[in-house]
Parts: sequence; C-alpha cells; structure tokens
Amino acid sequence: MKLSLVLIVYRSESSIAQEASKFCEEVLKAKNINSNRIESDFHKDEIDKYLGNPELQPNIGIVLGGDGTFLKCANALADYDIPLLSINIGGNLGFLTQEKDFLFNKSFIEILENEEYTIDLRNRLNCNVCINGTSSERKIIKSYDALNDFYFKSVEEDISPTNQIQIEIDNEKVNEYKGDGLIISTTTGSTAYSMAAGGPIVHPCIDAMIINPICPMSLASRPIVIPNTSKVIIKPVKKSKGEIKLWRDGSKCMTIKETYHCEIKKGRSPCKIIKFKKSNNFYNTLIKKLDWKGDLSPKNPK
Repeated sequence: MKLSLVLIVYRSESSIAQEASKFCEEVLKAKNINSNRIESDFHKDEIDKYLGNPELQPNIGIVLGGDGTFLKCANALADYDIPLLSINIGGNLGFLTQEKDFLFNKSFIEILENEEYTIDLRNRLNCNVCINGTSSERKIIKSYDALNDFYFKSVEEDISPTNQIQIEIDNEKVNEYKGDGLIISTTTGSTAYSMAAGGPIVHPCIDAMIINPICPMSLASRPIVIPNTSKVIIKPVKKSKGEIKLWRDGSKCMTIKETYHCEIKKGRSPCKIIKFKKSNNFYNTLIKKLDWKGDLSPKNPK
C-alpha cells in the first residue's frame, strides 16, 4: 500500500494516546507521509472536513486507543470505506487492536508498504427505530449502526427492574425474554458484552448474529446463533412498563417506548480492519486475553 495521507485518531483525554499520536505523526513525517491528527471525541462536521472530499481522503485511518475508541471510530468512518488500523494504546482486552510494539518500533509503515497484512471485512448491524403500524405506515424515526452489538436494558438507572422483551425473527414470533435485558451481537461482538453475559464465542469470519438474554429468569431462555441475513424485531412488552433503553457498542442511544419497535438486520457497509500477518491470530488472541492454557506440550522435549 502506497501511503500519501493518513488520518490519526487518538483516544480523547488520554495523555498516553496523545503522545503516541505525536510519535506516529513524526514517524510518518520522516517518511514524507502527510497526516491529520484528531481526538476520538470528534464531531461529524470535523470528519467531513477531512473525508468529505474524495480527492483528499486518507489511504488509511490509524486509531490509537482501546477497543472502545476503535468502536466509535469504526461506526463513524465505515461509510467512508477507509481501512482502519487500530493500535492498542492504554486499552484493556484489545480484541480489535494490534500490539503497540508495531507503532513504537516503527515497523507498521514497512508492513503497510510491503502489504504484509490482510483486510478483514467485519459485518455491522443496523437498527431502525420505528413507530408501530402497518408496513405501509411504518415510520423510521432513528437509525443506528453498530460493529459489536445492540442491547436493551431498563430505562431506570437507580434500580434494575426486570424487563420483558418480545422478539420476532423473519416475521415469526419466537420468544418473550424476561430478565435484565437482551443483546443482539455480531460475531465480532461475540467476545464483548455478549461473552460476559454467557454467550458463545463465534469466529468473526462467520456470517451470523447472536441473540443473548441478560440474566434471564427462565433457564429455557438460551443464547441462539442465527444467520445475519435475518431480520430481528424487538418490542417492549406493555405489562413491563412498556419502555426499554437502546444501547449500541456501550453507548446510550434512546428510549424505546411501547409504541416503538426496533428492526435489526445486517448493516449496509462492513468495517475494513487491517490485521498484520505478524500479529496474533484469533485463537492466539483468545489464549492471551482470556488466559487459556494453549499448547500444553513440552516446549523442549528431550
């Protein structure tokens, strides 16, 4: 990949990420590569300034932070069709990020220029919030995209009342989940909130959605994996106060009233994630991040 312009996005309110972004900028400058550097708490108008003109679009975006920083950038930048390289600076699990050594030993530029990487196309989810009515009367009042997941929880924050949520899959009523909430996850998000809630780990190359109840009151309410070509309808049940809160990728969206419903399906455009061939693969990442045992055979058998 020939680099001429790079967008650097660093985690807001992080001095470590800010210093890393300055270092990245200097490394690129030494290679005669131009760059623009912005904080992750950017406004859409600010992004349009850098990306609105196709002739001035960067070759890639480099995101410096943890998975949370990358999720925000992925949802904001995916529609611009720019590959994103995420480097873990101050993050925790880092399932979506590369090791910081690639930045500080300056090898990332050589890897990119020699094309020693792959570009993963990670499917996203789209959620349309609609007012109830017939299909001809359906009115979309808000639309969201998520790389990891959408989830539904109580509106009230001081207490945690039980929610009752009805779910339809491909126009068939499947279940009413009663519990703390419900997660609709991509396979990329299977190692995020869904995993913490007891959901299955699904390889990100598999085209699927995970529907995972949060602390259900019935043992019969189990996580299920469905094709990502499915259309999922979520409705709050009136007898449980009739309102639930919609979240996406860890951020609040809006309150879903009893007269609303959510239509969740595969997103229009995937997120392009740059993965270095020299970095850990999916299984090595699981071993490292989740402290699995890995290979137990003797390393130097006699």
